[in-house]
Amino acid sequence: MPALTSLGIGSGVDLNTMLTQLVALERKPLEQMQSEASKLQTKVSSFGQIQSLVSRIQDAANKLKGTAGTGLWTQSVARSANEQVVTAVGGSSAASGSYAVSVTSLAAAQTVSSATPFVDGSALVGAGTLTLETGAWNAGRTAFTAKPGTTAATINVTATDTLTTLREKINALGAGVTASIVSDANGSRLALRSSATGAANGFRITAADDDGTPTNDTGLSRIAYDPPGGTTGMLFAQAGTNAVANVNGVAIDSATNEVSGVIEGLTLRLRGQSATPVDIDVSPDREAITEAVKGLAVAYSDLAKYIGEQTKYDPTAKVGGPLQGDSAVGNVLSRLRSVINNTSGASAAFARLSDIGLELQRDGTLGVDSAKLDKALGNLDAVRRAFAHSDPLAPANDGFARRFATLATELLAVDGSLTTRTEGLRKLITQNSEKQSRLEDRVERFQARLVQQFTAMDSNLARLNALNSYVTQQLAGLANNGSG
Repeated sequence: MPALTSLGIGSGVDLNTMLTQLVALERKPLEQMQSEASKLQTKVSSFGQIQSLVSRIQDAANKLKGTAGTGLWTQSVARSANEQVVTAVGGSSAASGSYAVSVTSLAAAQTVSSATPFVDGSALVGAGTLTLETGAWNAGRTAFTAKPGTTAATINVTATDTLTTLREKINALGAGVTASIVSDANGSRLALRSSATGAANGFRITAADDDGTPTNDTGLSRIAYDPPGGTTGMLFAQAGTNAVANVNGVAIDSATNEVSGVIEGLTLRLRGQSATPVDIDVSPDREAITEAVKGLAVAYSDLAKYIGEQTKYDPTAKVGGPLQGDSAVGNVLSRLRSVINNTSGASAAFARLSDIGLELQRDGTLGVDSAKLDKALGNLDAVRRAFAHSDPLAPANDGFARRFATLATELLAVDGSLTTRTEGLRKLITQNSEKQSRLEDRVERFQARLVQQFTAMDSNLARLNALNSYVTQQLAGLANNGSG
């Protein structure tokens, strides 16, 4: 309730200032409550960040805890000794090994183009019907076999169709042949190309020319390509061929330049010819493992640094961090450090994380000795056991990554220490808010009583002042009469 500016008018006493000061004094505990609420909210935010950082440790540990036959530890990487000839695509699930690949020829798409150039794209092409069929030519292109499961596609060409509109009609068919217009100094030509490579994906195009002669080089016959039928209005540029290669002495024939299924889990992308075999090496993806190990160290270090900032004490400013002295925070770091410092029964070769190259630093972070880690990865199975081994009967013998992941799950659980501490802080904030509301109500009632009391006092003082003034006037009058 605001102070009344009319208080004190009757008495001449500054009651409004007195009221403001008394109410402010009554509200003084509210400032402390608000300060406490702000600190509690800061703590909630800090615990929220700690939960996020623990979740990152959980994610990093989960990457490293995959068992044999799954995940990161069986992930492979394939490398080619000559990527101008062949590259390896995928490979994450391919078995480790070395493969020698030679390439005799690459797969190609059949291509034909107009023998006689047109003036430009607006030139008329004639009228009639064109029929497109996909399939395979024999070696001399004297016989054509339609591709099983396909049907011929027909295009009706009118007398108003131009080279450009014919190109659009062919492309709209989706019949396994694409058309384009190629122009040079001599004019424009229609080029037709198989949509897919391979000997089985060639095509022929026949014409029913409205000029009555389907085999001449005028009218719609200019677009036909059917050597057995005597129509070669289109020039043959490239045959549809299969890729021919050899993998570890096994001859490979493929309709495309991407060869799958020859090496399990790996696709070979053929790029050039080479009689000299190119080595494809498939090996465990040590780089991915290294990054995963470093990712765990970074996640742990980020948490350690954040907790250090939140719990430190500044002797100069004599101010502690928001979470200084909070036992729940100390418990988090203590339990995480116990995973690092304890020996693991999972791997005889690497009983401690420091044996792999992960060591606690003076500032509490987890450092990575790259040289030591790289050397350890030479014994990949032992490193895998150190991180990912699972022992349901004796969890203490689990690998480090599994123990990190289990601990993080416990901390983040509904009944975990981080969650329960956060919920406890939120309850305190709610209680604080309720106390503030009750104090605000009490202050309002207090102010209302003061206003009532001050108003009454002001009225009484006003009457007394008026009476005093009247008595003074009367006495002055009597004095004047007596002197007369």
